[in-house]
Amino acid sequence: MSSSDIIIVGAGINGCASAYQLAREGHQVTVIERFSPAAMASGWTLAGVRQSGRHPSELPIAIEAVKMWPKLSEELGAATGYRQEGNLRLARDENEVETIKNLVKTQSKAGLDVIFLNGSAEIHEIAPAISPKILAASFCRTDGHAEPNATVMAFRTAAERHGARFLLGQAASEILVERNKFAGVRTGKERIVGSVCVVAAGIHSNDLLAPLGLSIPLSIPMVTVIQTEPLEPLLKPVFGVANANCAGRQQIDGRLRVTSSAMDWHGELAPGPPPAVAPTASSIARTIENVSGVLPVLSEAKIAKIWAGLLDLTPDALPVIERVPEIDGIVIAAGFSGHGFGIGPMTSLLVRDLVLDDTPRLPLNAFRRSRFQGQEVEQNSLTLHG
Repeated sequence: MSSSDIIIVGAGINGCASAYQLAREGHQVTVIERFSPAAMASGWTLAGVRQSGRHPSELPIAIEAVKMWPKLSEELGAATGYRQEGNLRLARDENEVETIKNLVKTQSKAGLDVIFLNGSAEIHEIAPAISPKILAASFCRTDGHAEPNATVMAFRTAAERHGARFLLGQAASEILVERNKFAGVRTGKERIVGSVCVVAAGIHSNDLLAPLGLSIPLSIPMVTVIQTEPLEPLLKPVFGVANANCAGRQQIDGRLRVTSSAMDWHGELAPGPPPAVAPTASSIARTIENVSGVLPVLSEAKIAKIWAGLLDLTPDALPVIERVPEIDGIVIAAGFSGHGFGIGPMTSLLVRDLVLDDTPRLPLNAFRRSRFQGQEVEQNSLTLHG
């Protein structure tokens, strides 16, 4: 048996960044991860760092996160690959043009620096590789993107420098509760005693929460990801489309990284390391068709790698971020619905506040589990992703 002040389950962006924030303040932190850091959604993500297209409740977190990203590499002592090169939302027909106009109108009122690009000529000035058939777009110049694995590893390494302990390849099997208070976590190898537990385990979160009556209503759809061989520089901003059925960016190494929308998944997670999800032939074909329609160069690019990722998707596509009222000492940070990477740095500060029982620096009422009580759980559309 071992002990730790704070036990974090999950070593994605939120788990590793929260470990860093807490360890740097001198707290004893243990992170339990069944696979390896960024093995799941944080490693599969498009890794957009965006404010545009966010739900109004999530927008304040995104705005604060974007302020943090330019300083992260220096702060963590390792490259994150962050580039602030904007985010395009593309309209392919008149209905999507209206969607984009409304997006620009509402988010401009919220204080976001986002503009409407009317016609292919204006879009071409920002992203010449985008198809001339695109009718309009929104553009948020303060959005950007980063390299997901590098970022998560930077947070992990910085957390370890401050004394955090990472138990990799160990699955947390049970959260232990005594007298309605968190007491520890059991893995297949040991029992770890602690004062506070952060559940940041993505699609596996309910494995730990359900036995305690703390389940989150989650569905687990699949996203197909295609990566090309390196190309000459041709695309700076991240792009997405109005109905969110595809998105993409060009990595620092020149490879295009493009994704599908969320699709139904009924398969099994193949054992790793790392764990693998096999996309279907139809999902691959659909992704290539949708992306090629807005980024024609993809149709002639050489494909280097294809994989799929799984999302911990809530009915309203918003995460759960709360210190649960039912059991003292349990914090949930899960259900980020495929767009948690970019807000990860700010989410970690909110998790820090909840763990230490401080007043959260931003309002979190919209992210409580109680919003689902008494409601029929139905799958709503994802917010614009990328």
